[in-house]
Amino acid sequence: MQLLKQLCQIHAPSGNEKNMTDFLLNYIETHKVQWKVQPIIVNNEDFQDCILLVFGEPRTAVFAHMDSIGFTVRYGHQLVPIGGPATKTGYKLTGSDGEGDITCTLKYDEEEGELSYVYHREIERGTELVFACDFRETEDTVQSCYMDNRLGVWAALKLAETLENGIIAFSCWEEHGGGSVAYLAKYIYEHYHVRQALIADITWVTEGVQPGKGVVISMRDSLIPRRSYVQKIISIAKESGVSYQLEVEGAGGSDAKELQKAAHPWDWCFVGAPEDNVHTPDEIVNKKDIDSMVKLYQALMEKL
Repeated sequence: MQLLKQLCQIHAPSGNEKNMTDFLLNYIETHKVQWKVQPIIVNNEDFQDCILLVFGEPRTAVFAHMDSIGFTVRYGHQLVPIGGPATKTGYKLTGSDGEGDITCTLKYDEEEGELSYVYHREIERGTELVFACDFRETEDTVQSCYMDNRLGVWAALKLAETLENGIIAFSCWEEHGGGSVAYLAKYIYEHYHVRQALIADITWVTEGVQPGKGVVISMRDSLIPRRSYVQKIISIAKESGVSYQLEVEGAGGSDAKELQKAAHPWDWCFVGAPEDNVHTPDEIVNKKDIDSMVKLYQALMEKL
């Protein structure tokens, strides 16, 4: 879990993913010699801060977003959210501006619906603040801010160790409206003729999805994937013997929304571990679900 802890500590809110990009490129360069297949690494100005890893003769692409929720300093002590973070007074926030590193406290005025920070000076406007990382591991669980989606990134890196044929796409901006998957999907389709995808992201614990019961295969959220593709994934999951749960929701979304609306005929399915305390500094995931997520991705990338 040391790698996951490192990922959770990286400052990379939506729109400023470069720290994560640099970390991943360095990690990939250092560790790829130990992987079963050496991937082609695609990262250039056309891709902004995104990364593609292309293994062998790909048939399926895995999308994992690198960015996190957070806050942007507005004027004075005002904050505006990045994505949909929980807004409880007292949360510790971190960042940096021209005057140095910052550790401050979130304040939420419920009556006015206004967000602000408590700090001994005024922070430079435009500065991004994120939840302070308090990484906690027990025998059964891992808990930290930004398990969504640093755990998805971690699972993708674990998959890379044994992947023979496939693409792993590390995307940006997912938490704040998306934007990068459109050009990633276009490039993947036009260069490799791949049109089926798995979304490596983290979903919610609900009355129908329980911690410790296995990785989640989402049958729908605010969008509806093609049923025949989802059924194929469920069939592979059954054959694999990996513990899994089926999710049906009417809200929520992921990088899949840009695939759903793409000009090319993409099939997609969200497959990820469930977490509790969503979008707080205390997101928590059961280790059994982490293990089943990696195992199911290995099976799916071999069989799809």
